Amino acid sequence: MRTRLTALLGSLAIVAPVALASVTMASATPVAPAPAAFTAPVTQAAPAAMSTSGYTLQDGVTAPVYDYGDAIRESVWVTAPDLDGDGVADQIAVDIIRPAELDGTAQVPIIMDASPYYLCCGRGNESELKEYDEDGVISKFPLYYDNYFVPRGYAFVAVDMAGTGRSTGCTDQGGVSDIESVRATIDWLNGRATAHDAQGDVVTASWSNGRTGMIGKSYDGTLANGVAATGVEGLETIVPVSAISSWYDYNRYQDVPKSYNYPSSLSRSVAQNRTEAVDCSERLAWMDANDGDESGQYTDFWAERDYRDGSHYDASQITASALIMHGLQDTNVKTRNFASWWEVLGEQGVDRKMFLTRLGHVDAFDSDREVWVDLLHRWFDHELMGIDNGILDEPLVSVEVAPNEWEHSDQWPISKARTQQLNLHGDGTLVLGRKGSGTASFINSPSLREAQAVLPGDNPNRLLFTSGTVKHDIRLSGTATVDLDITHTAETGQVGVALVDYGEAQRVLTTGDGALTLGTQSCWGESTPQDDACYRDVERRIGSTDLQVLARGWARLDGAGRHQLTVEMDPNDIQIEAGHQLGVLVVGASRGWVVTLDGTATEYEVNLANSRLNIPMAGPMAGFGKGKGLSPQVTEGTLAVPNSALLPR
Repeated sequence: MRTRLTALLGSLAIVAPVALASVTMASATPVAPAPAAFTAPVTQAAPAAMSTSGYTLQDGVTAPVYDYGDAIRESVWVTAPDLDGDGVADQIAVDIIRPAELDGTAQVPIIMDASPYYLCCGRGNESELKEYDEDGVISKFPLYYDNYFVPRGYAFVAVDMAGTGRSTGCTDQGGVSDIESVRATIDWLNGRATAHDAQGDVVTASWSNGRTGMIGKSYDGTLANGVAATGVEGLETIVPVSAISSWYDYNRYQDVPKSYNYPSSLSRSVAQNRTEAVDCSERLAWMDANDGDESGQYTDFWAERDYRDGSHYDASQITASALIMHGLQDTNVKTRNFASWWEVLGEQGVDRKMFLTRLGHVDAFDSDREVWVDLLHRWFDHELMGIDNGILDEPLVSVEVAPNEWEHSDQWPISKARTQQLNLHGDGTLVLGRKGSGTASFINSPSLREAQAVLPGDNPNRLLFTSGTVKHDIRLSGTATVDLDITHTAETGQVGVALVDYGEAQRVLTTGDGALTLGTQSCWGESTPQDDACYRDVERRIGSTDLQVLARGWARLDGAGRHQLTVEMDPNDIQIEAGHQLGVLVVGASRGWVVTLDGTATEYEVNLANSRLNIPMAGPMAGFGKGKGLSPQVTEGTLAVPNSALLPR
């Protein structure tokens, strides 16, 4: 069943119009903070029930009955182990906001966003930073989580990861120090760790019921994944948004680095503007010496940073549920991170739900604000408040398969998708069923860019195989691979592959990750003059293009000679329209996407009899016509550019 986005609102049936009206308002920019205009009145509707935990139900969801302006705001420093090896226990800065009305009367659940970005780079589309008043009390929390959820009976906790913000220690690009610094905060919230305030007095979390949900985008969501993989008691759910599940899969493609010395570079970046002067040069040098750039292989360094099946953390320890959000055109945190995470969570029997958009590295709060906030609201109500709202009885997966067109299912990849083999033939065609024969060759070109490589016609620096036209709509759902039998003479070779959809269509463009920030705002929660709940609206960049690269993959080829391998591409889920054709691109070096391992004009020869595309498709594959079909031309804005920064822009 395919629906428009407006229909998705109805199908999810998340929020009643009265409740939505109490927290949202659109207006033209500029918009100055005006708390009186955007604060949801406590007396708006009579509650249906009052729980002993302190929440009020209205239309099946927690209602905003607590005053945000008078909420308790405080900072503590949680004592963590000596994570940077300097002989002194690390102190992790934690900023807290919670309903004053419930202080001493009810223990509350916690929504936590642990981040390295609070002082260095900012959070969200508008790069918000933490701010403090003249007394050192936090006056502004980035993002809307505090504005929206604190009035509904939740506490919000913002943690500065070790080595960043106001915490001590050193950054660790997803390693033990990063994860354990955040885990220590959950331990404190559950009475298993100590903390002190700015005066040095011991502080307990007597207001906490220990039930914690971690959320965050990019690095923040990655921390949520990593902490979940510790199995820490008290972490009930995670909401990873565009998050990493294995740092190897962020930094590498089958032993090909995306850049050199990236772990230390990222660690330096997120440590900017920290308030504690700590010399982390030894740790950074250790990263450079141990990141394995020379071979690109999965080493102990990467096993420590693998939350699926690593040396320190793995999915078998996970007890927290998960609501996963990712953009299917994300070239920053590649889609293999969410796909593999979804799979291992399912193998462990974890309660899970997933929301996939057609954008890039973009939070659903920006692209699909109304749907996402309502989904998130009910998810936290169910997982942290224990409210039986039936959210797990609905379809578990929502996928945007075309601009603003959604499919819903209980499985991903969808059960109807079957892997089909299309063989590579010497005339440049992809053929269903009949194997190719002979060989095809290309000359490696380190300067070749993808925009040139996908053009039809003769090009000695790549191979391009295209199918006939698709006679019916088909749907790619899952991970496509290319089996290659390839020979070269370089000391270290490399190969890149790409799956291309040729044919004119309205698509979500790749410019700005497909997101356009507008001049209007909408407001989600209550406000103060220092911390408003209003954010610029965002819409999709949609336009007509002649092609789209659907998936990419690269692999290292050590040693001259023959190599037989399978190159795995990043997963996708997308509708391919009737009248289009599929193409498979084979290249050597890929300028801008990965490092250049082979910088010479090496000849690469592909044995076609043993080479094929394996693609998980739903729909009548027999509808492929014969021959090359279309001859598309590339127009400006049709191709993605590599997005190598992990910053939340």
